[in-house]
Parts: sequence; structure tokens; C-alpha cells
Amino acid sequence: MAKEIKPVKTLKGLSDIRRFFHRNETPIYFISATNFNLLGADEWIKGFKFICYIECFDGLHPNVFSPKEEIPHEEFEGIEDINNYLLEHKEVVDYIKSRKKDGHAGKAMFLMFDDKTEKLAKKIGLEICFPSAKMRTDMDNKVNTNRIAEKAGVACVPYVLSHVKDYGHLREVSKKLGNDLVIQTPFGDSGHTTFFISNQEEFEKHEQEIIQEKEVKIMKRINCRGSAIEACVTRHGTIVAPLMTELVGFPELTPYKGGWCGNEIYAGAFSKSIRQKARKYTRLFGEQLRKEGYKGYFELDFLIDQDNGEVYLGELNPRVTGASSITNHAVFALADAPLFLFHLLEWMDVPYELSVKALNDRWGRPENIDDWSQLVIKHTRDTVELVKEAPRSGIWKKQKDGSIKYDRMDTHRRAVESQKEAFFLRIAEKDKYIYEGADMGILVMRGRLMTDDFKLTQRAKNWIKAIHEQYITDEIDSAKEVEEAMPGIGSFKLL
Repeated sequence: MAKEIKPVKTLKGLSDIRRFFHRNETPIYFISATNFNLLGADEWIKGFKFICYIECFDGLHPNVFSPKEEIPHEEFEGIEDINNYLLEHKEVVDYIKSRKKDGHAGKAMFLMFDDKTEKLAKKIGLEICFPSAKMRTDMDNKVNTNRIAEKAGVACVPYVLSHVKDYGHLREVSKKLGNDLVIQTPFGDSGHTTFFISNQEEFEKHEQEIIQEKEVKIMKRINCRGSAIEACVTRHGTIVAPLMTELVGFPELTPYKGGWCGNEIYAGAFSKSIRQKARKYTRLFGEQLRKEGYKGYFELDFLIDQDNGEVYLGELNPRVTGASSITNHAVFALADAPLFLFHLLEWMDVPYELSVKALNDRWGRPENIDDWSQLVIKHTRDTVELVKEAPRSGIWKKQKDGSIKYDRMDTHRRAVESQKEAFFLRIAEKDKYIYEGADMGILVMRGRLMTDDFKLTQRAKNWIKAIHEQYITDEIDSAKEVEEAMPGIGSFKLL
């Protein structure tokens, strides 16, 4: 006699949704270079594990698995390569097999993945909880992002999309945009692939990167401030988190003029009208993504014109991002549920009911937003150095003499009790190499780290300096040693 299949009960509201994940029996993984982006997810979801290439917590995090043996591999050129390395590693495969439930390997989330990742995951039996790599790539294309925005009715900085043959051709196609331009190639992070062009000399510095592209985005340069907002496309509508400031291009943190290097979240970030417009644009963009077949987590960068107060779309990231840790640990998320939970819910094969409007209304209220900041600290000098000693991940505390001291082990920022403490997640490890642009670690603190005119506070500068002082390194001088060091990770964005 066939076994009776009981209908799946519909989850009604947040209480049911939270209970569902606390009682989850499906193995769920976040597989990436580090576990930074979804720190704390294991506290919301039973059976959630991190599989990481870099062991940020020295084996002390109870839900991080990192293979012990380094096996031969090609030079990593992106996070996709790291994830593919992990999925082919015997220790990882054996670990996933050992946790199968009712014959199923479970579900996986990635920061970045490609078609090879999809094939490897399928081979192991993992279901990827994101739209296809092809769809994400198409939407990640900065040129295509503007086309989606046009359909959604979301304003962009005045721009043209065009192939560029040479400097003269650039001036011809962009004459309506003025003399000062910003050019973005279709792919890559802002620190490497955003070029500020005012004359032929500046163009020639980046000419080969620009002219090799079939199409680039050419924008009018505006006097702007960066902001970021995360959201999730669900069957019930687009859930929108609060607008965050972005830290961009600070030389204390990054060698890249346009490089993202942190975020702040606080109730008074930007004016009420700017926050409302950004939230409206995000809902419109999310609904257009849904029409395009996309579902789940995404992030938008908005540019706020300081001269006229206009809000313009900067770019789309169809994924969890470096700002996700800030979003998912803020008080509004802890009071209801973090944004990534709604993302996963779309892949959990269970019907649910939810008032997205009520959730968005709550998340937009100032009293539901507390003050947090994060700094992404990169190696900013044009040197190659071997790390001899590195600071531990956990809670660090400022001393009376201004120095900092490791205080205690913890796995995320919620343990930070005051502005005298900070949570540090180490990325650059002992006996590894760092070089210009390499990620060293992330520092997360209560309160703000920028002034109202978007300058680093003295507190921020003091903490950055103090963290750097915890790293003891030897500079590599010989060309041979430098060449041998370069295949290590750090030459691309890990977060």
C-alpha cells in the first residue's frame, strides 16, 4: 500500500516562519571563501553549516567546516574558482555526504558561482538556492542593469551605452554628458572597473580595458554620495531593508579610488525623502526583477547627487553581498527575521503567507534601526608581504592608552557591548601573503564611523591603525619570491 503523502501545512506569518527554520531538517550550506556574508545564519536555521576556504576562526566556530589539506589547484581568479575547488575537494564531498538527510544532500547558497559550480553541486546532489548563474551574470552586467532600471521606472545618472573605439569616439558619443565622465565596464567590482575620465591622458591609462569591451556604460560625473540597500524578491512582493551609507575610496582602507570599503546603518542616514525614494525605487526594481524571472536576495547601490538631492541607481548585485552582515544583524531583522531567511523560504518547498507591506512599514521606522558600522580593511601599499602574526577573530577592546587588546572569542558582532569594543573577522592568515588590494579583515562596531560630511571619524582611524599594528609581516623583495607569492588569494574581491 502506497504511503500517504500529507499536505504541507501553510506557514502563517513570522512566528510560523521562524519556527519552521528552527525545526528545519534539511542540510543547508553557505559555501564561500569565508563565512562573513551570512555570519549568524546558523543561529536562525537548524542544520545550517558554513563551508569555507579560509578558516577565520581557527577551528573554534562550531558550524564552520574548512578542509584541512590543501590540494593542488590552478591559480584562483575569482570566488567561483574557490567554490569549485571546495566542491571538488574530497574532504568537503565526504562531509556533505555524511550529513545527508533521507538520501538528500541538501541545499547550498553561494556568494558567487558559475556554470561549473552548478554542475559540481548537481553531481553531489546539492540544490543551489539562487537563480541560475546565467541569469545572475546577465543581470550583474552593469550595462544590462540600466536597461532593467529603465523598464522599472528607476532613475539612473545621465548615461549612454556604447562601444568606445578611441578617445575621440568617446567624446563623440558622450558629448551630451559634459567633460567629466565615469566609465564602467560590464563586469567587475567598482574598485577595479570604474574609471574617472576628464582628458585624454586619463583615458589612455585605462584605454585597453575600455576599448576591448563590446559595450560600456558612460555616465556624467556627479557630486555624489554612495548608499546601499538590500532587498528580497518573494512571491508576496519585494521586502526592502533600510538604506545604508557606503564608505568608498578611503585611502586608509583601500588602494582603489572607487572601491567599496564599508557601510553604516543608522536611523538618520540621509533625509526622509531620500530614504523614501530609495525604498520606492527598490520595490519597483524588485518587481521588475520578478517579471524577469528572478527571485531572492539582491542589493542596489544608489548615488545621491549632493547638488540637487536626486537619487540615482548605481548598480545591482544579484546576490548576498558585503553589506549583508550589517543588514541581517540590525535590530529590525532580529525583531522579525533576517532578510536571508525570506530568501531561503523561496527555495524551501513550503507555502507561506506574509504581509510584505506590514514588514516594510516596520523596517522603515527609525525606532527599528540601531547604529552599526563596518570597515573592510585592505592592504593598501604596493608591496608583497608574508604574514608572520595575525590578529584573532573575535571581540577586541580599546585600552586606556589607546591600544587594543583581544578580549574574548565570539562569532559575530552582537557580542559587542559598547563603542569601546569591536568585532574583528580576520581574513589574512599567518603564513599567507598579502599584496596591494588584499583583504586583511573586517572590523564591525557600534555607532558611526563617518561624519555627516562623509569623512572618517578619528575613532575609525584609530581602530584601523590599531588593527594594522596587530599584523607582523616581512616584506618580500626578490622578484622570484614575489612571483611565487602572487597565486595566493587576495588579488580579487572576497566579500
